[in-house]
Amino acid sequence: MSTHKRSRQQKGSPSPATTAAESIGAAAPPSSRKQILLVDDHPMTRAGMAQLFNKQPDMVVGGEAGSPAEALREIPKCLPDLVVTDITMPGRSGVEFIKDVLALHPGLSILVVSMHDELIYAERTLRAGARGYIMKEAGGEKLLAAIRHVLSGQVYVSQRMSAKVLDSLTGHRPRGSSSPIEKLSDRESEIFQLIGQGKSTRDIARQLQLSPKTVDVHRGHVKEKLDLKDATSLVRHAVRWVETQDAGI
Repeated sequence: MSTHKRSRQQKGSPSPATTAAESIGAAAPPSSRKQILLVDDHPMTRAGMAQLFNKQPDMVVGGEAGSPAEALREIPKCLPDLVVTDITMPGRSGVEFIKDVLALHPGLSILVVSMHDELIYAERTLRAGARGYIMKEAGGEKLLAAIRHVLSGQVYVSQRMSAKVLDSLTGHRPRGSSSPIEKLSDRESEIFQLIGQGKSTRDIARQLQLSPKTVDVHRGHVKEKLDLKDATSLVRHAVRWVETQDAGI
C-alpha cells in the first residue's frame, strides 16, 4: 500500500554558477513540482496534455500509461501526486480502474478527464473515489484549474454538475435531467456509447478486451433495460443518443 510519501532526487536545480537574478522567475525545480500520471489510450491526447502540464511551474508529467493495467504498473514507479485519466479505455472499466487504484493507493488523488457527458458519468466516478471530473471540451485553462483544485485537497466538478449534486442531496430532480443511459451499469454505458459510434460487437470486444460473447450479453442487458425490441432498435437508439451528446443537446 503506497502512502505517496516520497523524497525525489533534485533534478534541474540551478548550478552554483547560476546567479540569483537568473533564478528569479524560473520554473520550480522538478522536485517541488507535483507529479502527474497521464492515463489515456490515445498517444496524441497524452502528448498534448503533457506539453501543457510540463509548461507549468507547479506540475510535471512523471509518467504515462495507455491502459488501466499499464497505469497500475506505472504508479509505483513514478509515485504520482495525481492521476489524470480517461474512463473509456481498453480492458478495465474506467470506474473499476478508479476503485482498483484506490484499493492499492488510498492516498492518491484522481481526476477524470473525459469526452463523456458529466451529467451521466461524473457522479459514478465520484462515488468510485475520484476527486474530480472535467470534460475534455472544457479546454486547457479549466483543466489546469481543475488539477490545482484537486491537488489542493478539494473536489472539482463544473457549475452544472455541482447544481445537479446539490439537487440530488436535497431530493430535487431537475426537469430534463433524466437519461436512459442512467439505468445502465458502467460497462453497459461504455458499450452503449460504442454502439452509438458505429462499433460492431467484434470492434467493441477488441477495444475493451472482452470476448464477443460477453459483449453480446451486455447488449442484451442494455436492450432489456431500455425496453428495446431488437438489435436494430438498439443501434438506432444508441446512435441518436451519441448524436445528441455531440451536439450538446
